Amino acid sequence: MTPAIKLAKKAKIPFRVHEYAHDPNTDSYGLEAAEMLGIEPARVFKTLLVELAGDRELVVAVLPVDSQLDLKALASAAGAKKCRMADPAAAERVTGYIVGGISPLGQKKRLRTYLDRSASGFDRINVSAGRRGLEIELAAGDLLKLVNGHYAGIAKR
Repeated sequence: MTPAIKLAKKAKIPFRVHEYAHDPNTDSYGLEAAEMLGIEPARVFKTLLVELAGDRELVVAVLPVDSQLDLKALASAAGAKKCRMADPAAAERVTGYIVGGISPLGQKKRLRTYLDRSASGFDRINVSAGRRGLEIELAAGDLLKLVNGHYAGIAKR
């Protein structure tokens, strides 16, 4: 059981775990999850770590796997002038998860989290459950409560 699943259980929120055989040669972990689980990519969300310019604070961006992160929009939402993608090793160290399996839930250090507004259009969304090949399905509102997060328009297609 991953820290993400433990957190959801402890909070007693409704959720489902989906597991699939991960292909280590895949180009996109998120699109692989959508395809393997038969879920539209717009409902499967990836977790990215971003470093804010100036104070080097890391924040979490959660957005659909079929979109790209709008760095300017995230910087604006976080009250920063600029931001850039975090170093993968730093992301793994701070979250306790490996790249491709980083969950917004149950991270070692609680970071400010921004969930793309599109999540509010679905009853339930899928995010990584803490390892490659494992997804957790839950309500976007429950995800925001568990991470003390905020909606923001951070995805671009």
